[in-house]
Amino acid sequence: QVQLVESGGGLVQPGRSLRLSCAASGFTFSTYAMKWYRQAPGKERELVAASPAIGDSTIYVDSVKGRFTISRDNAKNTVYLQMKSLKPEDTAVYFCNAVGVDNFRLNDYWGQGTQVTVSA
Repeated sequence: QVQLVESGGGLVQPGRSLRLSCAASGFTFSTYAMKWYRQAPGKERELVAASPAIGDSTIYVDSVKGRFTISRDNAKNTVYLQMKSLKPEDTAVYFCNAVGVDNFRLNDYWGQGTQVTVSA
């Protein structure tokens, strides 16, 4: 059974930091691209950061470049999103996403999301 379980969200003041974690199970984590998306109230879900299965070519949405860092620990089947200098506009539900191929089938898995609220 595939599971993606996010944790680490919460209420934080502007300028502070949070680290989100996403623990994966049920698939070959190291062969999947891992991504973080977010969705704010009334807005579409947007890609925040992505880590490929191979190589170090991480990507970020412009609004978080220099503040957020995605990383992965294949030994722990976990992907992280380190968020620094948080702003109120970072408030959203953050989702973990895994995309990869098993047995010639493209799979796209999602976590349940974790709320991040940036407010004074």
